[in-house]
Formats: sequence, C-alpha cells, structure tokens
Amino acid sequence: MVFIRLYREGKLERDNVSAHEIEALAQQDDVVLWIDYTDPTADDLLGVETVYGLHRLAVEDAVHDFQRPKLDRYPNHLFLSAYQAGLRSETGELAIAEISAFVTRNALVTVHGPGFDTDKLTAHWDAEADLATHGVPFLFWGLLDMIVDGHFDAVQELDGYIDALEDSLFDDHSPDHDLQRKTFELRKNLVRLRRVVLPMREVLNTLLRRDDLIGCSPAMQPFLQDVYDHVLRATEWTEALRDLVTTILETHISIQGNQMNLVMKKVTSWAAIIAVPTAVTGFFGQNVPFFGFQSDYGLWLSSALMAGGSIVLYLAFKNRDWI
Repeated sequence: MVFIRLYREGKLERDNVSAHEIEALAQQDDVVLWIDYTDPTADDLLGVETVYGLHRLAVEDAVHDFQRPKLDRYPNHLFLSAYQAGLRSETGELAIAEISAFVTRNALVTVHGPGFDTDKLTAHWDAEADLATHGVPFLFWGLLDMIVDGHFDAVQELDGYIDALEDSLFDDHSPDHDLQRKTFELRKNLVRLRRVVLPMREVLNTLLRRDDLIGCSPAMQPFLQDVYDHVLRATEWTEALRDLVTTILETHISIQGNQMNLVMKKVTSWAAIIAVPTAVTGFFGQNVPFFGFQSDYGLWLSSALMAGGSIVLYLAFKNRDWI
C-alpha cells in the first residue's frame, strides 16, 4: 500500500496522488512529496529508488525489520531508522513500531509496518501547516517530533506506573508475587524503551551538528533543537526510572528480609515460652523425691511454675515487641 501527499509552494495541494505521477512530479522544483509505503518489498520501492537515486543498502535496510535507530548519510539523501513507542492502555505493555525514512531535497519517503500511526503524523503536520513552506525539512521535523514526543509520553506513563508501585511497596495487603511481577514488567518495558530512545540522541546530534543534504533553513533549526532537548530529557528520564525500578526491587527484598527476621523473632519467642513447661515437666518427671513428690502439692506447684514462667516470658517479649 502506498499513500502520497503533494505540497506545492508550501501548501497541501493533494493527498490522493497516484504512484504513476511520482516521476513527473519529482522533476518540478516547487513540489514536495510525502510518499508512504506500508509493508513494501524491495520491488515495490524500485520506482522511487530509481527516481530519487536511493542507495541499495538503504533500501535493503528499509525492507528488513529490527534495524538499530540511526541516521545514515548517502551522496544524495539521508536514511533514518527509528521506532514509534507507546503503552497499551489495556495491558500496560510497551508497543513499538519501526519506521524507515528516505530524506531527499524534495521528497520524504517513509516505510513502515501496519502498526505505525500515520494518522497521528499527518495530524501533527496539519497542526503546523504554517511551517510547510520549509518543504522537506518541515516534513522531516514533524516525523522526528512525533516519534520523540511518543517516547516522552511513554516515559511519563511508565513514571506513573512506578509511582503506583512505590505506593504499594509498603502495603501489607499487596501480594509479594504481584509486586515482583509488576516490577519486572516495568523493568522490561524500560529496557526496551531505552533501546529506541538512547540512539535518537545521536540521530538529532548528527542532524544538528553536521551540514545536511536537505537544505534545512535556519528557521527550522530551533524546532530541531527543541526535538533534541526532548530527546535528552526522555533519555535522562528513562535512565533515572531504570535506576528507580532497581531501587524498588532492592527495597522490596530488604522489606522481605526484615519481615523474615520479625517472623523468626516471634517464632523464637514462642519457642522460649514453650520451653518453660517442657523444663518444668521434665524436672518433675524425675524418678527421685522432690518438692510435692507423690502429692497434690507437686501438681499445683508444677502447674504454677509453668503458668507463671510462661506469663513472665510473654510479658517480657511483648514489652520488647518480639511478639
């Protein structure tokens, strides 16, 4: 599936362009195209590869999944590989969609799977229609800004989940296995998010620090710098949350250890109390004469010693909060 938008002199003219018109439109200097492919093969990209002189290695990367986020420079175009990220509201699981983009002077060619939200991208462009006069740099900025904003939103949502996890850390009614499961799920999501967020810093840094091939005007530089700032914030936030999840897990283990010590203290205290009647009955069970031997007095004496000793130990342990 291919979808094509046509901008002429900074204004959206059509969004129903046919793929057969690409070659003719590519020769017009006042035309900027957004060509969007969903799940294409290398043969599907052959037309734009020929028209825009796309490098075969970049085309190969575009049609194969699981590329590292990067920005490659070729003689006449840039190649971007990045990931859109978001949390599924029903499960809290991190959803990642890969996108590749060829950036030329008068066209932005995007390649992605069905999981990528193109409606969100077009809405982002339409909301900043006054910047469309900058051509391809505007389209490229909109793509990067939407991707990075998605990363930032995902980090923010994960921060909310971690706050809830911290609140349940000292909740006596929260099952230990449930807390551990949520902690490991959060850690897994943060690790996956870090893999797609961290390389974006180098992507934006390369775009800002080196002369590009797409004729980016000085007016677009502040917008790209803003995206770079968001990348830095998302990266730092992700690193901080990963450390925080590790701290939560370590705190949970410490709490479990303290609870175990408390249980052992109580068990030991009860064992000491039970040892009193055991000692008394053992003593009065001797096969030798003693106080109250073979008389009712011995029964009452042993009972009093057992009850009195147990009560004294119970009160002493209770006073020290051992029971």
